[in-house]
Amino acid sequence: MCYGFEILLRIRAYEDIGFSAMSSALKNETKSPVGSTALHPELTTKRLRLRPWVEADLEPFAALNADPDVMAWMPAPMSLAQTRELVARIHLHFETHGFGLWAVEVPDEAPMIGFVGLMRPDFEAHFMPCVEIGWRLARAWWNRGFASEGAQATLEWGFTQGGLDEIVSFTVPGNQRSQGVMRGIGMRRTPADDFRHPRLTIGDPLREHVLYRLAKDSWKRQV
Repeated sequence: MCYGFEILLRIRAYEDIGFSAMSSALKNETKSPVGSTALHPELTTKRLRLRPWVEADLEPFAALNADPDVMAWMPAPMSLAQTRELVARIHLHFETHGFGLWAVEVPDEAPMIGFVGLMRPDFEAHFMPCVEIGWRLARAWWNRGFASEGAQATLEWGFTQGGLDEIVSFTVPGNQRSQGVMRGIGMRRTPADDFRHPRLTIGDPLREHVLYRLAKDSWKRQV
């Protein structure tokens, strides 16, 4: 799980982004063979498939977004309508940037268990502009190394195919599970980088954030 995505995708949840057009695009994509395309690259690992989203992903994604344990470090669990909006934004991000949050499939076990991927946040902070890596998996699939495995594949794509020089990740200080994944994939925190999220109000218990970074050169040395 990574809190930065939630801030980006929920603070602006009711802006006009052409949701109907995005929903139609997702339905059309479902009718076509799912595979890697220029707009929606697909990644595979030993155990996972990081793929474009399809309409059938909505139900399991809504279920995990409604789970209080999964959303413990988010503002609140999400409704079905909010999940639809989130999927539309994910699709729009792929169309705009050529990468985004991939749907995660465990072949022969589960068609969809959550997301792992990259996002471009757009708030003001000392480390902006940046590309953030994040993940969110259904609780039944925790403690199996899937977040780390998907994140490693995402880093490789970002540094080799995506042309990125640095990837960051951030979350609230109490989210030790996500910070463990960040450290495990080679990211490092410098306390001076920690920040208060500008889109959360003073007094919000989730306003304080820790920032982790990984430069391309550092990534090369560890692979």
